[in-house]
This record gives sequence, C-alpha cells and structure tokens, in this order.
Amino acid sequence: MNFASDNWSGVAFQINDSLVSNANGSAAAYGDSELDEKVKAKFCEIFEKDVAVFFVGTGSIANSLSMAAWSKPGGISLCHREAHMIEDECGAPELYSGGGRLVGVDGNFGKMDLEDLKAKLSRFDPNFVHYGQATAISITQATEAGTVYSLEEIQTISKIAKANSLPMHMDGSRFANALVNLDVSPAQMTWKSGIDILSFGGTKNGCWCAEAIVMFDPSMADQMAYAHKRAGQLYSKSRFIAAQYDAYFKDDLWLDLAGHANNMADRLREGISISPNARLGWPTQSNEVFCILPRNKAKLLQDKGAKFYQWHVPVAMKDKPQTDEELYRFVTSFATRVEEIDQVVGELD
Repeated sequence: MNFASDNWSGVAFQINDSLVSNANGSAAAYGDSELDEKVKAKFCEIFEKDVAVFFVGTGSIANSLSMAAWSKPGGISLCHREAHMIEDECGAPELYSGGGRLVGVDGNFGKMDLEDLKAKLSRFDPNFVHYGQATAISITQATEAGTVYSLEEIQTISKIAKANSLPMHMDGSRFANALVNLDVSPAQMTWKSGIDILSFGGTKNGCWCAEAIVMFDPSMADQMAYAHKRAGQLYSKSRFIAAQYDAYFKDDLWLDLAGHANNMADRLREGISISPNARLGWPTQSNEVFCILPRNKAKLLQDKGAKFYQWHVPVAMKDKPQTDEELYRFVTSFATRVEEIDQVVGELD
C-alpha cells in the first residue's frame, strides 16, 4: 500500500525492456544517436509542430534551466506560492538563472489567482529598477494540490503574460495525468494555449529517469544548448533517456499509464467520500488525493504498511482538520493496484 509518491513507483516493463534492448552495441554520444533523433522527431509529432527538445535527469533541473532561458539582471519569475520550484527545489531555479528570484502568487488549491497575479506584476515598473524586472510566468499542470488547469484558465493566464511581454512556462512533472483528465491534445494544453516552454516529466509516470525541456520556438534553443551543457545535463549516453521515451510514446503507453493512475485515484476518492471515518480535503482531478483522517486511523493504516504523508493545511481549505485529525496526501501511480485501494478504504470503515 504505497501512496507516498509516484516517485516511489518502479519502471513500467515496456520501458525497462527498451533500456535492455538498447544496452548493447554502440551509438553516437551526446544526443546525436539515431534513437535520440527518432525520439525528438516523435516529440514534434506529438506536439504537432517543430519543437526543440533537451533531455535532462530531473524535473528540478528542467524547471531551473527553463527559468534561466529568459533570465535578465534583477529577473523575477512568478509562480504559485506553493509551486514545486519555489517550495521544493532548494533554490536551484535561482542558482541557474544567475540570481533570479521567484515570487509566489496566491491562489486556491494550486491555481494562480488572476487578480493577485496582476497585482504582483504591477510592482515591476520598468522605470523603477529597485524591485527588479519580471521575466516569466510559470504554472504547474497538474498542480501541487492535485488540481488541473482548464484550457480556458491556461489561456487567460497566457493573455496576461503576453500583455506584459512575458513568456509562459509549464511545469509538467505530471503532464500526462493532467492531459488524460482534460482529454485534450498535448498541443492544445501547451503552445496552442500560450505555453512557450515545458518541463515534460516521465519519471513519475513509469520511466526510470526521463525528463525533458520542450521549447515551442526552436529559434530560441541556441542559448539553451549552452545552458544545458554547462549544467551537466548533456549526457554522453543520452540514448538511454531516449530509449525510455521511445517506449513511453509507443502505442500511447504514456497515456495508458497516466490513465491507470488517475483511475486509481478516482477509486480512492470514491471510497473516502463514502467512508464514515474520512473525508476529502478538496476535489482533485489528477493522481493526488488529499483527505482528513483521525490520527488513530492514520496510524492504523501506517502500522499495516500503508505509506503516505501528512500534508500542510492550505489557507483556502474551509473544512479544516479537528483536534484529533490531520490532513494527509495519497498519491497513486501506474503501479497502484485495485487491491491496495480497496484495502485502504476497507480499513477506514
């Protein structure tokens, strides 16, 4: 019963098989192999346009180099105040952008509040150098709170970005989970809605170690190549990241894996919603479920081997935990089994 994180899950057997099948023989290094080129062409096909793709090892470096792409002196990138890059990346975006800062935007359950975004942007007057200058806006899809931006919401934020001559970044560590939930195309959820650069995650969704930076304007990729190399992300044997993505995209495996994770989360949400001893913290649409449990029930689950985390209580949460309760996060993955869901729900009766 492992619900600690989708980072705890293993590797889908198709992806493992691809790594094994590409383990022998030699291939051009530093991203120049035939397999690298094949997979980069597949990215262009999936996104319905020519894109520049840079393979990296972690989501944190994908976000950090993305923020660095538009770095300027005194640069400020705006993201949700609970976004992964501002809460969980140990200052890496600031480091790789040469001292650029992150400013958090308020908003309920992981989504930016439009009025607060406008208010934050209004501080950065080009004629007043002391505050610095805004350089980018970043959203997370799916969010850290398990919610999913609609296309209309992405487009609205993008219009604000464009009105301020700012590029839009999407942290897509759970990109596939959001895509499956919305039932739209990758193009619709990104560049057609105003996204300029994407951190495309595969590790949480069945890959071993596969992340990518996708730039929807390839003409901007020249400088990224240098940043990519300087950050130590130009792997000599990058074909092994390509091998993962080769299997990941074949026959829409990536969508099937994310669909399974989402379905398991739906089953867990349903079970919690009818339990007399638990309740959902707020509605979520991806593979993260937040629920309120009595501490004794949580301990019982943990004593029986369930892995999950206590979570901070969002300001916007109206039905807050009582004295003997806590908020907990459960994350499903491609490897979650129906039996695990049913066992957890059964213990909550």
